Amino acid sequence: MKVAILDDYFDTLRTLPCFAKLAGHEVTVFNDHVQDTDALAARLADFEVLVLFRERTKIGAALLERLPKLRLISQRSVYPHIDIAACNRLGVIVSSDQHAGTPSYAAAELTWGLVLAAARQIPQQMAALQAGTWQIGVGSTLRGKTLGIFGYGRIGATVAGYGRAFGMRVMAWSGAASLDRARADGVEVAASKAAFFAECDVVSLHLRLYPATRGAVTADDLARMKPDALLVNTSRAGLIVPGALEAALLAGRPGGAAVDVFEEEPVLGGAHLLLAMPNVVCTPHIGYVSRDEYEVQFSDIFDQIAAYAAGAPINVVNPEVLARL
Repeated sequence: MKVAILDDYFDTLRTLPCFAKLAGHEVTVFNDHVQDTDALAARLADFEVLVLFRERTKIGAALLERLPKLRLISQRSVYPHIDIAACNRLGVIVSSDQHAGTPSYAAAELTWGLVLAAARQIPQQMAALQAGTWQIGVGSTLRGKTLGIFGYGRIGATVAGYGRAFGMRVMAWSGAASLDRARADGVEVAASKAAFFAECDVVSLHLRLYPATRGAVTADDLARMKPDALLVNTSRAGLIVPGALEAALLAGRPGGAAVDVFEEEPVLGGAHLLLAMPNVVCTPHIGYVSRDEYEVQFSDIFDQIAAYAAGAPINVVNPEVLARL
């Protein structure tokens, strides 16, 4: 089969052991990012399989209708960037493993790196040192503070463990099933959502982005946070009401933020208000960007291609299409 891999910015996949799983297929790897529909349609017209790096490229109906040979989209995690209805109509299978095995330790580790970086002002202190000055302020320690986990799934539970190791009180808020898991792990559950945001010194978001969770964090929630609290988002920008975080930071509650995700990505040219705020640490959606994580994720993605080639698709999120094969 002709397989296209999109958005492999640093041409990493060819260097991973799992790439051998594509032996026997005609594979083309694209290292640039293209979102223009006409350009993508011309580029991908002859391919039967698309491999996606998470949500880097949106696959909408206008594009799908111009890819007559496409039969499979293989990726991992959630898929708000793929028009599933159009895939159903056009007979395109979408296979996506929902992290069925392990959490993304890479994302959990980055979360904790951002917590430490923001609490101790590491990027700001380094920038000052590079500019020829010495200490520019006083940071905060984490021990004894309250870490709030909003969304107690696999990644949230891992981050909670890091918080315990640093001597923090850990508190959770989420849906009923997640809170049951938190209680089973001995994690304190907040009395209410309002109490959660008011009591926590660090709030870390770990919800998946679905229609039901979009805008789950409101301006009122942020206004309840302490003036020296920290909001961390390595999940999805859409979990926060658009513009609410920027406005809250300007108003002084919370006192800082650390984010790895943005509503529109990539963010180029430094054109984002958060990048201009001295109390914010930002990274360019690198939570899952590590060689180890790529090996885990793309091993699953390539297994999905092998299963389709063998006539037995797996992890199919739109099974309606299977009845028409």
